[in-house]
Amino acid sequence: MNVLTALIVLGFLILIHEAGHFFAATWQGIRVSGFSIGFGPAILKREIKGVTYAIRSLPLGGFVSFPDDQEESIIPSDDPNLLKNRPIFQRAIVISAGVIANLILAWVVLFGQAAIFGLPSQPAPGVIVVAVENDQRAEQADLRVGDRIIRINGIELGQGQEAVQLLVEKVKKSAEETLSLESIRGQETVKQKIIPSNSQGKGRIGAQLQQTISDKLIPTSNLPAILQQVDSQFYDLLSKTITGYKSLITEFGATAQQLSGPVKIVEIGAQLSEQGYTGLILFTALISINLAVLNSLPLPLLDGGQLALLIYEGIRGKPLPKQLQMAIIQSGFVFMVGLSVILIIRDTAQLSVVQALFSN
Repeated sequence: MNVLTALIVLGFLILIHEAGHFFAATWQGIRVSGFSIGFGPAILKREIKGVTYAIRSLPLGGFVSFPDDQEESIIPSDDPNLLKNRPIFQRAIVISAGVIANLILAWVVLFGQAAIFGLPSQPAPGVIVVAVENDQRAEQADLRVGDRIIRINGIELGQGQEAVQLLVEKVKKSAEETLSLESIRGQETVKQKIIPSNSQGKGRIGAQLQQTISDKLIPTSNLPAILQQVDSQFYDLLSKTITGYKSLITEFGATAQQLSGPVKIVEIGAQLSEQGYTGLILFTALISINLAVLNSLPLPLLDGGQLALLIYEGIRGKPLPKQLQMAIIQSGFVFMVGLSVILIIRDTAQLSVVQALFSN
C-alpha cells in the first residue's frame, strides 16, 4: 500500500507539472494538440475538443504537445495562436509554468498541513534521514530512510535546523574517522558506527538529512505563525535541493550516486509513508521541489533547456535553425530515456527483495 501511495503521489506531481504548461498555454489562447503522462505508445487515449489526452507506456515524465511540432498539422503556419508565433515572453511563461506549478504545489501542501493539522508544538529532537545513497557509508552502516538520529558520539543533537547543522559539521570534520550514532527507528533505539568517506578533504556519508518535525501538532488560526513556519520549511527544502544539484555538477565524481531513478524515488516514498501523513507530506513537497529544480537545469528536453534556447533567440533576434533544434531535442530525449533506463535497472537490482531472490 505504501508503494502504491508513493506511485500515486509521483504520478500526481508529474500531472501537476504538465498541467502548468497546459493551462499557461490555453490561458493565453495558444493552440495545444496533446497532453500526455509518460512517453512511448499510448495505453489510453482520448481526444476532446481537438486535444489528445493520453497515458503512455513509459512512466518517465510527461509532455504537452503543440501543432507547431506536427508536420501533418492542417493549421496554417502563420496562425497567430501557434506557440512559435507568440512573443518571447508569452512562450517563456508556458515553458516556466511547469516549474512554477511544482513549487506552488510544494508550498500549498506544506501550508495545508499547517493550516489543517496545526503547527508542531516544538521541533522534535534529532535529525531525520530522508534519503540514503547506494553503496555509500550511510548504507554500509545500516542507516535507513526514516531513522531519526538523536546523538553523535554521545552528544545530543538537539532540535531544529541547529541539529542538522551540528550533525553535518561533525561529519565534514571527521573524514575516515569512526563516529557513533544513536537513532530512533520505529519504536526501538539503534546504534550505528559510521566512517565518513573523504571527499576533497571533507567527510561525507551519502545521506540526505532533514530537521525532524514533531508529530504532535497544535491547531492554530494564527496566520502569521503558519506562514512563517511554511516559508521556513519551504525555503529549507528548496535551498538544500539546489545545493544538492550544485554539488552534483561541481563534485560529480563524489556525488553521482545521488542520482535516483523512478524505482528508488518510489522506494523512498514508500519508506517515508510508513512514518504517517507527515512523512507523506514531506515526500510530496520534497519530490515536487526536486522536479522543479531538475526541470530548471539548462539541459536538452528539460524546461531549462527550452528556456535557454528562447533566451538565445531573444539575444540573436531569430531562433536556431529548426533542424538543429530537433537534433538537440532528440539527443536530449535519447540521453534522458537512456539515463532513466539505467537508473531503473540499477535501483531495481539494489532493492532488498530483488537481492533476496538472487541470493537464494
